Amino acid sequence: MADFMKILQQAQEMQGRMTQVQEELQRATLSGSAGGGMVSAEVSGTGEIQRVKIDPSVLKAADVEMLEDLIVVAVSEAQKRAQAHAADEMKKIAGGVSLPFKLPF
Repeated sequence: MADFMKILQQAQEMQGRMTQVQEELQRATLSGSAGGGMVSAEVSGTGEIQRVKIDPSVLKAADVEMLEDLIVVAVSEAQKRAQAHAADEMKKIAGGVSLPFKLPF
């Protein structure tokens, strides 16, 4: 019975740490860029887009398709960094064991 109580206590502690990590991920900011920094994007640790920044020189080119592509690349890079950051944080909770954790994007 003592082993079961210990396991239950550990599960509760892990749940508390996971809640804390999820809150930290909401506050984290990760960035990605494309076109040598002409377009950059920032996302939260959960992958929510917070900001997109476009260098004015891109707008002078009047190449809408290129700009659209750069935005997609920058946001994608930022989201990949958010995914890696989240996985690292979850790995810390699990004591170095990789958990099957994936952000919903």
